[in-house]
Amino acid sequence: MQKNIGDFERVARVIGGGVLASMAFWGPKKPWYLAFAIPAIEGAIGTCALYSAFHINTRSVEEDQANVYFPAQSPSERAAGNPIVGVS
Repeated sequence: MQKNIGDFERVARVIGGGVLASMAFWGPKKPWYLAFAIPAIEGAIGTCALYSAFHINTRSVEEDQANVYFPAQSPSERAAGNPIVGVS
């Protein structure tokens, strides 16, 4: 499956889902807290089933923003062998 969860959201899902799922064992000890293990697992994998069903991709937003700060090199820059723009 194609990854469709952005990096920040993945970290938030793993930490938040893990903390809330652990409450099934250490907090109020209610079994329904185990439902929060689903976002934690999805965050670890990087793919969300609901995002796939509704064609949502938060990962592409981050990749588009990365291209603003790190533009692609032109063919002449690649031929010159300068890996970073402005460095000689």
